[in-house]
Amino acid sequence: MCQGKNIMASSSGVSSGSTAMLRNSSSEEDPQQIMDLRKRKRMISNRESARRSRMKKQKHLDDLTGQLGQLARENNEILTRMNAVSQLYMHIEAENSILRAQMAELSHRLGSLNEIIEYANFSDGLFEPEDAVASVSATSHQIGDGFFMNPWNNASFHVNQPIMDMVMY
Repeated sequence: MCQGKNIMASSSGVSSGSTAMLRNSSSEEDPQQIMDLRKRKRMISNRESARRSRMKKQKHLDDLTGQLGQLARENNEILTRMNAVSQLYMHIEAENSILRAQMAELSHRLGSLNEIIEYANFSDGLFEPEDAVASVSATSHQIGDGFFMNPWNNASFHVNQPIMDMVMY
């Protein structure tokens, strides 16, 4: 019977000191002690496992907290850059609007000046019909000589000068 207890004790992983104690005890206490010993080992093992689990969970939480901080910093940097780019965009858009308005104004002025020149060169009051043909050929000759590059050097422009002064104001 003692050998049966030894086999049972050694199969449960109890040390040889516990085996000797099991031999000396009564047969009624032996199964209870073995159960208590197994229970105690399982409880210790469970506590250690729970401790490792808590440590692992805490490490994961710490990692996530660090990651949250890093992402918050990156988010702030991106928002700062976005604000700077938005302000630059708004500034450029305002400049673009001003330039468009200036271009429209200058195009309108150019159109008006061209109408005034056309009217002055071809009106009935300034030239005789024969002079109109000569004026057109002189104008086409002047255009070829850089009329648009420096119109102030053109002699026929003196007729239009007072009208141009009025348009400029």
